[in-house]
Amino acid sequence: MRIYEGSPRQDFEEVFRSIGAFLDTRGTRDILVLEVPDGFVVQGLVAAGVAGGAWSDAVGTLAKETLTFLDEDIAKFMEEAATRRGTSASAAGTHEQALRVIGRWVDEQHPKDVFLFEQDGSYVVRLLLGGQAGVHHEIAEFTRDDLTQLVAQAPSLRLPPKPATPG
Repeated sequence: MRIYEGSPRQDFEEVFRSIGAFLDTRGTRDILVLEVPDGFVVQGLVAAGVAGGAWSDAVGTLAKETLTFLDEDIAKFMEEAATRRGTSASAAGTHEQALRVIGRWVDEQHPKDVFLFEQDGSYVVRLLLGGQAGVHHEIAEFTRDDLTQLVAQAPSLRLPPKPATPG
């Protein structure tokens, strides 16, 4: 979320995690997330109904769905996610986990805006960065193996450091 009007977005880890949780509930795959001035445009493939009768082999068809999430929507998703944590319904789905760790990495980069897409469990992220050399784009890729490793490391990053024991 933005701290003040015109500032860069803050806390991509929680924002992306919340978007990922929403996408997991819809069974969305092959996603695209584009940051826009007042939120995000999210696109992906979702099951679009049942084809045939009850005994049909075809479960349904995939259709592209495009959603716009305003900053207010994201704030609501973040509140709902915080409420869910610690309950039996709090198991994170694939997109929630992946987008959370990618969001943490994005936070460390301090981008001006973000574009990412996923295909078959791998993600490509394009960041607009500013610095002494001016504004430029950088691209990063996160493979399934990268994400598995980052998700495994995530709990150690959240825990406060243990105090040194005298001795």
